[in-house]
Amino acid sequence: MSKSLATFAGGCFWCMVKPFDRYEGVESVISGYTGGDVENPSYELVCTNTTGHREAVQITFDDDIISYEELLAIFWRQIDPTDSGGQFFDRGESYETVIFTHSEEQRLLAEESKKKLEASGKFDKPIATKILPAKTFYPAEEGHQNYYLKNPEHYRRYSIGSGREQFKSDHWSEDK
Repeated sequence: MSKSLATFAGGCFWCMVKPFDRYEGVESVISGYTGGDVENPSYELVCTNTTGHREAVQITFDDDIISYEELLAIFWRQIDPTDSGGQFFDRGESYETVIFTHSEEQRLLAEESKKKLEASGKFDKPIATKILPAKTFYPAEEGHQNYYLKNPEHYRRYSIGSGREQFKSDHWSEDK
C-alpha cells in the first residue's frame, strides 16, 4: 500500500469532505487551513482573510487504489473554477480555490488537468484555480470535521442554499 497526500481548497471545507469520503482508497479527509503564514490559525482568524490561509481538505489516499488524477477530477466537479473571489456565497481569500501540490509530479498532473479543463470549453471564463506548493496544514476544530455526518440537515441546506449544488448540476450533470 502506498499512502499519499492531496490537498485541495474548494471554498467551504464542509462541502469538500463528502465528495471524496465515499471513494475506495481514500483513507481520510481532514478539514483544515493551509496556504498562510500564521501558525495554528483558528476558524475565526482565517475568516478575517488576513492570514493567507484557505479552508481546505487534506486527503490521505492509497494511490494503488485511487490515483491523484482521479482525485483531481473529483475536485474540479465540486467547485466553480472560474471564480477568483471565493466560492458561491462565501467570499474572500479563505474561500479561494487552490490545488496545493506535495511533489513535482502532483504539480505537473495538476497543471495538465487544469489545461484540459480550460480546453474543454465547459466554462466561458478562464480557469482561476491556483496551483501552489503545499504548506503546513492545520486541522480545523473538531466541530468542522465530517460536518456532513454530524449535521446532515444543516449541511444539506448550506450546500443547496450557497448555490453549490445547482452549479454542480448545471455544469457536471452528464458526469454524475
